[in-house]
Amino acid sequence: MAKMKEHRRHKRFQAAQNIFVGVGPDFDKVRRLTDVSVDGLAFGYFGNSEALNGSYVDLFSSEGDFYIGKLPIKNISDIELFKKMSPDSKTLRRCCVKFKKLTPQHRAKLKEFIESQTVGEA
Repeated sequence: MAKMKEHRRHKRFQAAQNIFVGVGPDFDKVRRLTDVSVDGLAFGYFGNSEALNGSYVDLFSSEGDFYIGKLPIKNISDIELFKKMSPDSKTLRRCCVKFKKLTPQHRAKLKEFIESQTVGEA
């Protein structure tokens, strides 16, 4: 089986279990962060495909020891990972976003985040 070529410019890092993403214009949806790079991030959720209603995300830890607000994003993909097996179950999905025009402060905070809140390469 041929190995697929990696198109990303930067390494992705697996997020610690306590890291979450606030999504939406009012950050009313919270999702667990799957992985992150200096170019973008991915998160998982259960349910039907959701249009991202916002153009920003917040990253934070459940312990409250780390927070980055209003990272500008563009939705890249939203794919189904596992179909629901019964009418009562939900579909697991993965949403990937790309960061848009980060400020120097956002870039510095994101690099600090990757160094302190990830558990290795994804």
